[in-house]
Amino acid sequence: MAILYQHKIREQLHLIEKKEKRPFISWTEEWNNVDPVYFFSLGPICSFRERFFWADRTNETVYVGLGCTYVIETEEKEDRFHTVETKWKQWIGQTAFYSNKTETVPILFGGFSFDPYKPRTEKWRAFPHAKMVVPAVLLTSKGGKATLTVTVRSGQSAETMEKIEMLFHLLHEERAPLHSLPSLMKYEEIQTEQWLNAVKQTIAKIRVGKFDKVVLAREARLSFADWVEASAVLGQLREQQPFSYLFAFEQEGQCFIGASPEQLVKKEGDACYSTCLAGSIRRGKTVQEDEQFGEWLLRDGKNLHEHRFVVQMIKEAMEAVCERVDMPPSPQLLKLPNIQHLYTPVVGEHCRVSSILSLVEKMHPTPALGGTPREAAVKEIRKVEPLDRGWYAAPIGWMDTKGNGEFAVAIRSGLLQGQDVSIFAGCGIVGDSDPISEYEETKVKFTPMLSALGVGQDE
Repeated sequence: MAILYQHKIREQLHLIEKKEKRPFISWTEEWNNVDPVYFFSLGPICSFRERFFWADRTNETVYVGLGCTYVIETEEKEDRFHTVETKWKQWIGQTAFYSNKTETVPILFGGFSFDPYKPRTEKWRAFPHAKMVVPAVLLTSKGGKATLTVTVRSGQSAETMEKIEMLFHLLHEERAPLHSLPSLMKYEEIQTEQWLNAVKQTIAKIRVGKFDKVVLAREARLSFADWVEASAVLGQLREQQPFSYLFAFEQEGQCFIGASPEQLVKKEGDACYSTCLAGSIRRGKTVQEDEQFGEWLLRDGKNLHEHRFVVQMIKEAMEAVCERVDMPPSPQLLKLPNIQHLYTPVVGEHCRVSSILSLVEKMHPTPALGGTPREAAVKEIRKVEPLDRGWYAAPIGWMDTKGNGEFAVAIRSGLLQGQDVSIFAGCGIVGDSDPISEYEETKVKFTPMLSALGVGQDE
């Protein structure tokens, strides 16, 4: 099929280009199922410098993009969501779409920084305050059916087609093994004492009424014996974190990657969905211990207090744009391989906004990632947190040409930079928080990325 498709797409792109005379051309065809992680791994081999991966929590919707035909990038602070939405609509109007018996069309994928007012460090140079891309090649898998979308700039398809032909050739051959993970050489927690002092200061400020909650994050850095290939880490995350959003966004040889349990918002037509996730405890070593931990979490005042902040904020954001908002009266438990959370799903009906980015702007950051009151908490984070979050804890996801899409919160994540990796974890600080307990909670939250990197906590 790959060889036939190769000739077919050349012909179709040429015909569309002659007929439509638009700056961009996008062509979609049904495709045989292929392992998405394997598809992702072929990007560098085929000389694609950019690639991304997205899978929702059910693994029902998976997107893998290779190359970049169109990019929206901005350092604007106030209007970054609006800027992306405006440029996306303009691009849609400049593009000729062809789809053979399928509704799949290109998507825009990418993310945003957590706080555009925080000075950006060299670590995050490849990740501006907003960056979203249309890939040259998009593999879409939905409900077990796959499509392939090729999007090119008119008159410049020859170079892209050479890369695509190599991709087809590799897909036609037997599957090659994914990269292996190199050995760990060094592990270092960054500015732990400064972070603990920030937690103590924040607790004191909360107790005198300056804030209700502030989320503080910290960083650990790992050095390996060789280059850490994103596809190897992604394969581990898929195996180890089956009920999380999987994401990877690689630019300029650096890859932001993770497995997040937390949905920020999803839009499907006039319905929208969100998840309140705040309050956590580790999993037990036995079934009995695990149940005891879960029951404790459901009754613990500190965690319930923290969870209510998130529920109230998301409920108010939904009510501002939806005719009806539904949610259960009390939180449930969301049990993941290393940790369990208090969890409340929220559904909004008859949503009045036309684009998911309008919802993302309203909801980011939730009290689960920033704190409350929101503006005051984010200013405090900017002032006392001893790291540049970059895209950590920020929105990452996709939108389609109809304004639908889904964004997750980029937690349980890390930044791959050659042989070096930075991982991040945070926790919600309230008035009765204990600094050492919060420190231990962040260690638990490091576990998914450490495990995906082949590193045990004892190392």
